[in-house]
Amino acid sequence: MSIFDIQKNRKTIVGVGSALVDLLAREPDGFIETLGVAKGGMNLVDSAFLGDLIARASSRPSVVPGGSACNTAIGVARLGGRARFVGKLGKDDLGGLFIRGLQSGNVDAVLFDSDLPTGCVLSVITPDTQRSMFTCLGAASEMQPGEITSDIFADAAMVHVEGYLVFNPELLRAVLASAKTAGALVSLDLASFNVVEQAGPFLKAMVAEYVDILIANEDEALAYTGNIDEAAALEHLAADVSMAVLKLGPRGSRVAHKGKKIEISPLVCHDAVDSTGAGDLWASGFLYGLAAGFTIEKSGEIASACGREVCRVIGAGIPDDGWERIRKIL
Repeated sequence: MSIFDIQKNRKTIVGVGSALVDLLAREPDGFIETLGVAKGGMNLVDSAFLGDLIARASSRPSVVPGGSACNTAIGVARLGGRARFVGKLGKDDLGGLFIRGLQSGNVDAVLFDSDLPTGCVLSVITPDTQRSMFTCLGAASEMQPGEITSDIFADAAMVHVEGYLVFNPELLRAVLASAKTAGALVSLDLASFNVVEQAGPFLKAMVAEYVDILIANEDEALAYTGNIDEAAALEHLAADVSMAVLKLGPRGSRVAHKGKKIEISPLVCHDAVDSTGAGDLWASGFLYGLAAGFTIEKSGEIASACGREVCRVIGAGIPDDGWERIRKIL
């Protein structure tokens, strides 16, 4: 199936991933340095470790619905598209908060429940606007391959999968296989350089077998391809997929499709305060544009606008005035 040959009666973009509540904390660089982890990555932790980090934070973190694929689905809906999210929640107050966030964002949902608490991720935002994530999956870790069927994706133009699912290999395989059986295009965001480094050959095998659109930032592309040179990295990313995206932050992005390389100009954010959700919302704009029938260039422009607006606020929720500026581009 061509990227631009999506069935006209299919407009839904389905995000599949970990249902997580975001805890957002602004801290100095020293907070990360004392933990001995690389800034900007994602670290899986248990509830005790997460609780200790929260206790050490200089102020009480703010709480918002989150998770990479969920952020993307909400962004698609705010752009006017049809969006669905698939994940697993605990039967607790945080789970209720998550559901209300989807409802207010006009996102359809397929949510399984668990006796474990709803998953949380503490995003530590340092003065350079980088965010370092500490994730306790909780209920999200219990989503089972058998719960995923092709019926969930029956009306999907695209199924967008967050790379974090590689930590549950059989679940990832079930999601990808069910999406393809349903006739949807599959988009995969590599999510974090930590994820790529730990996933090994399994991730590349899944990409080659199932993925149509592969999305990576510079760090993820380096971990995936081993290439420092951007042109070589993009070519490597595109080797097994129909479309590859290399995001270059303030330098825009590059897209490879059918042997062509397309430059997407940046929309620089001069008042950035936080990069949380920047990649997720970039994906919202890009996938929405493709599903709506826009060109790659126009889809990239919408994506850049979404990425810029989310960097202006703390967390992954773009306020109404930001969405108004984005819609002017449409």
